[in-house]
Amino acid sequence: MGVDYYNVLKVSRNANDDDLKKSYRRLAMKYHPDKNPTTSKKEAEAKFKQISEAYDVLCDPRRRQIYDQHGEEGLKSSDSPSAPETVAKQRSYSSRRGDDNSEFRYYPRDAEDIFAEFFANKKTPPPPANKKTPPPPANKKTPPPPANKKTPPPPANKKTPPPPANKKTPPPPADKKTPPPPPENRKAPDIENRLLCTLEELYKGGKKKMRISRLVPDEFGKPKTVQEILKIDIKPGWKKGTKITFPEKGNQEPGVTPADLTFVVDEKPHPVYTRDGNDLVFEKKVSLVDALTGVTVSLTTLDGRKLTIPVLDIVKPGQEIVIPNEGMPTKEPSKRGALRVRFEVLFPSRLTLEQKSDLKRVLGGV
Repeated sequence: MGVDYYNVLKVSRNANDDDLKKSYRRLAMKYHPDKNPTTSKKEAEAKFKQISEAYDVLCDPRRRQIYDQHGEEGLKSSDSPSAPETVAKQRSYSSRRGDDNSEFRYYPRDAEDIFAEFFANKKTPPPPANKKTPPPPANKKTPPPPANKKTPPPPANKKTPPPPANKKTPPPPADKKTPPPPPENRKAPDIENRLLCTLEELYKGGKKKMRISRLVPDEFGKPKTVQEILKIDIKPGWKKGTKITFPEKGNQEPGVTPADLTFVVDEKPHPVYTRDGNDLVFEKKVSLVDALTGVTVSLTTLDGRKLTIPVLDIVKPGQEIVIPNEGMPTKEPSKRGALRVRFEVLFPSRLTLEQKSDLKRVLGGV
């Protein structure tokens, strides 16, 4: 059967016109000689010509029908033309119809012409198979203008009028090779993941690396899984619910703009402190004796400092003392939240008669 044009374009034998266009666009852009280094330019040029010939045959219903029935040999069954004839007949067809036989001959066109025509006007259909375009003579040159025909000079006193003020620059010609922009894709919905942080990280700041996996198309358009490492800089004072977004880091699908990947900050429980807005709360349990006679609270702050807080007054159940600027960082670098020490007084579950007597004696007059 000769060359398998369907395999060259990486499409099935049932491919429709859109499938052929999509495949040709992708492969032609990949193997165009101008997009390949010098070391592989010859190989890319040969591949580019083969891709263009395959598309030129399969995109035309008549040529495709003959190719499907008789293969490449049937498509080019007539005697091979010489090089000048091939150039002169790049887009010519001959057809002789009788009662029982027919003849069809296909001459491959220049790959660059097919490429330029495809991107200049994608919607223009190929010429009908039975329409014969007369080939230009191989050695015919454009005749020069007659020697005695001259353009008369403009009159000496005639001036060219200035262009109108509202005249705009004409649009570029329709055969320009730059392809038009693709249609705008719809955006996939955002993807959210939880980002667990310790209070120390949210107090001092830090860095986290997140490994993600997502689907992207390979060179043949088939989805494959790739992994990436995303770096997140944690800012001091970030709160639960803070969002960090990485644009278009979701799966890549045809006709869809990849989703944004968003990480939402969540706080890990801390063994000593709980957070209340920008404040830190420390629950301190004290015995009844310490509540009546005084107590000293010793703490290690989130940045590793030792903090000693003497409490000389009587401590009541549920009482709080507030130490300013010892809480979480805020948006203003010079200000912080407060540290709140909340007391829980532990009462004895049982007293002896002697202890009760002593308490009445000591506290009886209070």
